[in-house]
Amino acid sequence: MTDVVVAGGGLVGLAVAWRAARRGLSVTVVDDAPGAGASAAAAGMLAPVAEAGYREERLLRLGLASLAGWPAFAAELEAASGMQVGLRTAGTLVVGFDEDDVRELDSLLLFQHELGLRAGRLTPREARRREPALTPRVRGGLLVEGDHSVDGRAVHAALLAATRGVGVELVGERVAEVVVEDGRAAGVRLASGGVLPAGTTVLALGAHSGALPGVPPLPVRPVKGQILRLAGAEGLLEHTVRALVRGRHVYLVPYGDGGVIVGATVEDRGFDARVTAGGVHDLLHDAIEVVPEVEELELIETLARWRPGTPDNAPLLGYSSLPGLVLATGHHRNGVLLTPVTAEATAELLATGILPEVAAPFTADRFAVGTSEGR
Repeated sequence: MTDVVVAGGGLVGLAVAWRAARRGLSVTVVDDAPGAGASAAAAGMLAPVAEAGYREERLLRLGLASLAGWPAFAAELEAASGMQVGLRTAGTLVVGFDEDDVRELDSLLLFQHELGLRAGRLTPREARRREPALTPRVRGGLLVEGDHSVDGRAVHAALLAATRGVGVELVGERVAEVVVEDGRAAGVRLASGGVLPAGTTVLALGAHSGALPGVPPLPVRPVKGQILRLAGAEGLLEHTVRALVRGRHVYLVPYGDGGVIVGATVEDRGFDARVTAGGVHDLLHDAIEVVPEVEELELIETLARWRPGTPDNAPLLGYSSLPGLVLATGHHRNGVLLTPVTAEATAELLATGILPEVAAPFTADRFAVGTSEGR
């Protein structure tokens, strides 16, 4: 029997496994297609300030804590795997396309300053000085120097190598259910019928977490996002560019050698995997409005995946109402950003039974569907 079985081999699941194994626990990860879910689509933005939302102050603090840990996490991961993860520290430009957009940016800047966050107002000329590829029609912007980005797929590949390096076993099968014995999670049953017994089970299945048999009710739902990858953009952008185009949001994230990710739609359509003509049109139209040279780039991939949404857009961490079952899910649009803090907090819980203070506000009992006492 293994100490810990992790259901889910995305960024969060692998990072939890890596950190737990480094603490001396035996760990098995189960996933029939590791990294093929939301991790495959993630743009890799580490942007708690640019994404700061009203009434999401606790989530913001968690994101800032995780962002602070990303440089060390990336360095350790690169050393452990021998791979680069594409950490970019140029910052984020948030730009508006018309006067209504600029008024919304002004409100966002005021909110950020009220929270003590660092962001600065830019004139149209200043914004284009920093990113010459921006259209002259941009009416203003904000500079968030502290927000960063990584290559999400590169991070996943590095985590796969790092987990193997510390003895984590990867089982390439689908998890069929959480096995419950005597009122306690006792491991997982595989789709093939086999059972993997474990002292503790970690649920890290993203948007699928709430539908797994054996798991107590969880308020996790799929939030569809369509996203595009473009090639041929060498030297086009230095910063991540987030834009409001007549009230509609779009972002452009440079990665690798000449790649740009454009995203992303937000759709409550369940597990709808279709990439739609309308979704692609809207994303490309708005991206070209902001950076006209995007029109000449090669469209190399379109993808639809599901963010694991919760009622307050924040993750579910810590013990569930089922003893022996630990939650590491519900990260919605912040899965990449929150990977380090989730991994550290969950590994601490697995090793010591104590959930760190930074993660304490995110237990399931805030929704009255679980408890942080389910040891």
